[in-house]
Amino acid sequence: MIIKDDRRLNVGILGCGPIAQFAHFEACQKGTNVNLYAICDVAKDLRQRMQQIWQPQVAYASYDDMLNDEKIDIVIVATSDAFHIPMALKAVRAGKHVLVEKPLSHSLDECAELSEAAIKANVIVQVAHMKRFDPSIAFAKDFISSRFGEMLALKAWYCDNTHRYTVTDNVQPLPVTSNQAKKPGLNEKADKERYFLLAHGSHLLDTATFLGGRIGSLRARLNQKFGAYCWFADVEFENGAIGHLDLTVAVRMDWHEGFHVYGEKGSVIGKTQNPWYYKSSEVECFSEEDGQYHRPLGADGFTYRRQLEGLADTILNNSKQFGTSIEEGTHTVQGMLAIYRSVRSGKEIYLNDLKTGGF
Repeated sequence: MIIKDDRRLNVGILGCGPIAQFAHFEACQKGTNVNLYAICDVAKDLRQRMQQIWQPQVAYASYDDMLNDEKIDIVIVATSDAFHIPMALKAVRAGKHVLVEKPLSHSLDECAELSEAAIKANVIVQVAHMKRFDPSIAFAKDFISSRFGEMLALKAWYCDNTHRYTVTDNVQPLPVTSNQAKKPGLNEKADKERYFLLAHGSHLLDTATFLGGRIGSLRARLNQKFGAYCWFADVEFENGAIGHLDLTVAVRMDWHEGFHVYGEKGSVIGKTQNPWYYKSSEVECFSEEDGQYHRPLGADGFTYRRQLEGLADTILNNSKQFGTSIEEGTHTVQGMLAIYRSVRSGKEIYLNDLKTGGF
C-alpha cells in the first residue's frame, strides 16, 4: 500500500509515449511526495486513453496551456530526443522545475542555453539518469566516498543484447501508439552509430562519472561488424584514476552491464540488471579495514519512482540527492561527443576543450 506524504508536488508529463507508459505514469502514481496532476500530448486518441487509465486531474492537448497551469510544480519531458531541450526550455521559462529524459541533448550549445535559463528562472532541472537511484549503485557511491580511499581505476560496461526485446516484451505491457503522435523532422534511429551512442552511451557515461568522478580525457575506438557496434574508450579521470569503458550494441548473450572499481582501501564489483526488471544491481564492496565484503539487498529497485521522489525532496526540503544536474548532464554530452570525435581522429580528446558544437 502506498502512503502519500502530506506535502506533495504536482507533476505534469509531456508526452504519452512508451517511456511515459513504461515508467513515468507509474512513478507519479506510486511516488510518496508527488501527484500525477496533468498529462499532455497532441495525439487525441493516445491522450484520452492515458487519461482513462491513469486518471490525472487534467489532460492537455496544448503544451503552452499545461505550462500556464499554476498548479503544476514539476514537468517531466518524456518526448523524442530532439524535443528534450526545446521543451525543457519552455518549462523552465514558465517557472517549472523539470525532469528531462536522457540523453539531455546532441548539442553543447543547447545544454548551455538550458543551464543559463534554469539559473535565471531559479528552478531545478535534472536529467533522467535513473540508474543513480538504483539503491545498490547508491550504496557503492557512498562506499567509494567514505571508505575507499584514493581511486586507482574504474572499468564499466553497458552491453545491450540481441534478446533484449524478447525479454522486455514479456515483462512490459505493449505500449499504446498513435498515428497522430508528434515526431521530429529526422529519424533519430536512422544513424545507428549516433543513436546508440546517445541512447545507451549516456547511461554508461553517467554511471562511470557518478562512481568515478569527472572525466578529463579519453581515446576511443569503434569496431562495427555483423550489425554490432562496439566502442572501447581508454579514460583518464580528473582525480588521477584510469578507466576503461565498453559500450556494445548488441552482444550475443544476455544483458551485460556492470562495473569494477579499485581503490586504496577496497574494491567494488557491480552487476546491473536489465532496467525493466526493476531489480537493483548486485553489488559487493570489499573493505581492507575490516576484511569483509559488504552487500546491500536493495529491495526497492523502482529507480524511476525513486528519482522523481528525489527531485521532489530536493525542491521541498532543499535536500542533497543523487539526481543528475544540468552540469553533470552536459559533462555526459561532452563525453559522448569526445568518443564520437576520437573515433574519427584517432586522437585523445580532452573534455574541457569541448565547449560548443555537437553531433
